[in-house]
Amino acid sequence: MLTIGHPFPEFRSKACNGVTNDDIIEITNQSYPGKWKFFLFYPKDFTFVCPTELVEFGKRVRDFADRDTQLIGGSTDNEFSHLAWKQSREDLAALKYPLIAAQKLAGDLGILDPVEHVCLRASFLVDPNGVIQWVNVNNLSVGRSVEEALRVLDAVQSDELCPCNWKKGEKTLTV
Repeated sequence: MLTIGHPFPEFRSKACNGVTNDDIIEITNQSYPGKWKFFLFYPKDFTFVCPTELVEFGKRVRDFADRDTQLIGGSTDNEFSHLAWKQSREDLAALKYPLIAAQKLAGDLGILDPVEHVCLRASFLVDPNGVIQWVNVNNLSVGRSVEEALRVLDAVQSDELCPCNWKKGEKTLTV
């Protein structure tokens, strides 16, 4: 699995960015120039834990945007599965970030579950230069914390020494 300090792989993926066929777009690492990117990989569409995460991250999309960060969700499902899933659920239809078809990218990142062959529940924070700055992976059955993702994003962007449980606005460490 790629980790901190590695360049995020070159990719070109179809993505669902709405609820109509016209909302199928292509995303590459050149998309969203100058922005931080928070990749939110999940195992499968039409499952149970995944929508809880996607919806909660969706509720905080403005908080990520305020930090100059683009959310990008993705799984090994294709863009039409993402579209059908979003069309089937009002809460997912409201998502304001794309869901990519990450079949190849998941392999390049090393986040395919060896038994199920689906994305692990992995998060990658990528800086504007395309370098991975944070990675988090949860068990397939355990959802992520949006608060923790934002806390780490703030800490990484602060470029300071941040103690345990540090939150934006608190004192950082000095040497």
